Amino acid sequence: MTTEMADASRTGVLRLARVDADGIRWQLARNCALTPAQCGWAFALAAAAAMGVSGFFWLLGARLVLPFALLETLALGAGFLWYARHATDRETLVLDAERLLVEIEEAGAVQRRELARQWLKVEEANGSGLIGLRSGGRQVWVGRHVRPEQRRQLARELRWALRAVTAMGAPGASTKP
Repeated sequence: MTTEMADASRTGVLRLARVDADGIRWQLARNCALTPAQCGWAFALAAAAAMGVSGFFWLLGARLVLPFALLETLALGAGFLWYARHATDRETLVLDAERLLVEIEEAGAVQRRELARQWLKVEEANGSGLIGLRSGGRQVWVGRHVRPEQRRQLARELRWALRAVTAMGAPGASTKP
């Protein structure tokens, strides 16, 4: 990309994006405290503690503690499994001279959409607060993993980047935000 776009990244026009050899890239991911591996270790530790305490009470004659501890551990395991599957959810947007590539990963499944840049429109948030990207007859909603005020910033950056990429082909065109 151009040095002007690299300067925009350094000066703060592009706060959520970075400029690289492929184009302008937005990497939007969940803010997760634990990786899936750490989640597994945390569950193993919690399950071992619950089973240890319930086993101790079972030896003392409290026979109903162990079955309830097993139910608790199963419910905890289901919650940790859901969390671990969604911990790496992300949206990646890459804008180049030809297209906007959108990759949405949810629970390990990746959806990939390519939208033609010359027809791309950035729409304000819908009822769920997401940003609509429309090109031709295709539409993709993005912004699931960022705060609402960052969605507005993302929409501004996308519009600016579209103008900048379009202006690269027009002599004397300005790309000021």
